[in-house]
Amino acid sequence: MDAAVTAEQDEIRRTLREILGKRCGPDEVKAAVRTAAGHDRELWQQLSRQLGLPGIAVAEEYGGVGCAPADLALACEETGRVLLPSPLLATAALCVPLVTALGTAAQRSALLPPLATGGLTAALAVSGPALATALALTGEDASGQWSGGGRAGGVQARAVAADAAGGGWRLYGEAAQVLDGHSAGLLLVAAHTGGFARSRTLLFLVREDAPGLVRSRQAVLDETRPQARIELRDVPAELLGGEGADVLGALAATGRTASAVLAAEAVGAAGQALARTVEYVRGREQFGRAIGSFQAVKHRLADLYVQVQAARSAAYYAAWDPDQGGLALAQCLEALRMTAGEAIQLHGGIGFTWEHDAHLYFKRAAADELLFGPVHRLRAHAADRAGLFADPAAAMGPLPAPAAREASAPPASPSTSAPPPASPPAQEKVAV
Repeated sequence: MDAAVTAEQDEIRRTLREILGKRCGPDEVKAAVRTAAGHDRELWQQLSRQLGLPGIAVAEEYGGVGCAPADLALACEETGRVLLPSPLLATAALCVPLVTALGTAAQRSALLPPLATGGLTAALAVSGPALATALALTGEDASGQWSGGGRAGGVQARAVAADAAGGGWRLYGEAAQVLDGHSAGLLLVAAHTGGFARSRTLLFLVREDAPGLVRSRQAVLDETRPQARIELRDVPAELLGGEGADVLGALAATGRTASAVLAAEAVGAAGQALARTVEYVRGREQFGRAIGSFQAVKHRLADLYVQVQAARSAAYYAAWDPDQGGLALAQCLEALRMTAGEAIQLHGGIGFTWEHDAHLYFKRAAADELLFGPVHRLRAHAADRAGLFADPAAAMGPLPAPAAREASAPPASPSTSAPPPASPPAQEKVAV
């Protein structure tokens, strides 16, 4: 594996850092998240048209740039540095791979070009707080029970006859914690269909102007990741792909790619939080000297630097090998949480004020772990997939018949079958 950054990738990162440095200061970020869209629409159009950011991993035949998912992850490291509020994650990392993998030729031709140019944004809607489960980040559910399980709750789908109301499908139910669901022009809704006996999870396309669709923005911890509650009241929908599509497999594959993108975002945020903390302790004086010159502060910053660099290495590895995305995401989220917490501590009394910029990174760390973690479950799932804690006896298979009988035979009674213990040999007398 060659993990070296190419000249084109370095140019994308440099250009993106320059644009975001001018447009995404802490004050600009706070102002953007309080708009109706939850992000700066003008900046989003600039990033989409000039850099082709949402179309980095889209094939050129659909109007994209045609790069690999690794390029999207490297770009998201820069967006993570400034905590850019944008529909990039929901559109490019979650919805575009699903449309590419499951959509018909007509659906790909109709949806991918506007998604690649930023003219259309999309959001993935799953029922309840089940995003990490749906993407197979913290476990695999082969039955798809997270989408409703064929019972009440979640989102249900029913087929409508062709001669009734135009045919097609109708959705009813609700989904909470939908990333950018309040402003997305297209919703990919995971719904259960077929009843309880033959239940299965399918993905449906719902337009923003569909009748019966109600969307409301929710109050969240991290305002840079806006979320919405989606209510579906007999909403007409279009099936994505066919009824025999492997939806759960596509969601798991999307989760692996998205985890690499999220890991890059987290390590970018952690690196920036550390850089701002180092800058602060260099200028803040106490007892006539900069607090950064104290040995205890140096040790804490050195530990954070090592942790961030290790997390960056894991994120880069996951960018080239998405199968390692879950483990890399766990390490990067932990690095961000530790760095953001230490940033608040080392900023002293000013860092504990809720309005300080350090809390933006702390909120991102806490919110991402709630949405896509927690860290210990990410690691546990990665360990299960690698078979680290598999039973050695089960891995060896059944024992041969004679060995199995000997292993299962009860121990012999010493009074009946066991031979009497041999008497100890007599000691010879030795003249001294």
